Amino acid sequence: MYRWCTDEVEPQDRFDYWREVRSKGLFGVTAELERERRADFFGEFSLRQLGGAGLVELKASQYTVERSSSDIAYAPGDSICVYQQLGSGGWFGGMRGNDFAIAPGSFATSHTDLPYRTAPLGAGGFHLRILKIPVSGIPAQDKRMRELAPRTFSDPTLAPLLGACFAELGEASTDQGASDATSLVQALAHLALIERGIVRPGSRRGQAALRTARLSRARRLIAGHLQNPDLAPTMVADELGVSVRHLRMLFETAAKSFSQTVTDERLKQSRRLMREAPERLIADIATSCGFESLATYYRVFNAAYGMAPGDFRAQGSDRG
Repeated sequence: MYRWCTDEVEPQDRFDYWREVRSKGLFGVTAELERERRADFFGEFSLRQLGGAGLVELKASQYTVERSSSDIAYAPGDSICVYQQLGSGGWFGGMRGNDFAIAPGSFATSHTDLPYRTAPLGAGGFHLRILKIPVSGIPAQDKRMRELAPRTFSDPTLAPLLGACFAELGEASTDQGASDATSLVQALAHLALIERGIVRPGSRRGQAALRTARLSRARRLIAGHLQNPDLAPTMVADELGVSVRHLRMLFETAAKSFSQTVTDERLKQSRRLMREAPERLIADIATSCGFESLATYYRVFNAAYGMAPGDFRAQGSDRG
């Protein structure tokens, strides 16, 4: 992962460096900000290569971004971008079609080589994730992919699926789970193409993208309900909007079954809690992670890690 922050540059040079080296050199855009506001400028970003795509998370104080015809000629991208708005809303304009606003928590998509202008709405500045997927790496080749002017997703059923894929991709390791990262990238690309009418939801690629995204969403739902000892397929299927049979089919394609995923997530959560709260009773941790009894927790923990929870905690204390 590559990270950079304006704190690495002298205050009087921060915006100029951001504009000339980071914005133009790395992202191929033109950044503008009134001179009197540049002294207070702050920006940071991370860049990771995952699944054949680039995942950027960017935070910055308010300024204006333009991707002009000359910027495109200087740094062509030929990629599809999927945007996740994490902070305050943003404005897009200056391209074919009407200007539009993207609300906090919403998603948008575009092709890199079409002109646009954008700026954050409100004083919060920019905070967003951008997944840049080369067109050459998307199996569903269609010339319309290069005609995707910036636009928000209008299908509300896709938002939780997009959010789950972005969350899992953000947690992925660059050296582990490479096939999972590729699957998530392809799912995000094809969900964007479903939204724009280029890929049919019922097609082979559309169905594959929806399966990957629904499985990702199911895992996020499981993680959010670990404390509930009655966590069961029915509960997750209802929130996902699919049948229990369909949910079980999703997990049949995964490395772990539904019940194995629940147990694994509960064990990982208990390990985190033991590290973060060493004074907390193990019985309390077991209950908070949804284990039906302390005996069950000890049995499952020992089977997974070859030691008792207390021994695991003691190892952490020794390392400290």
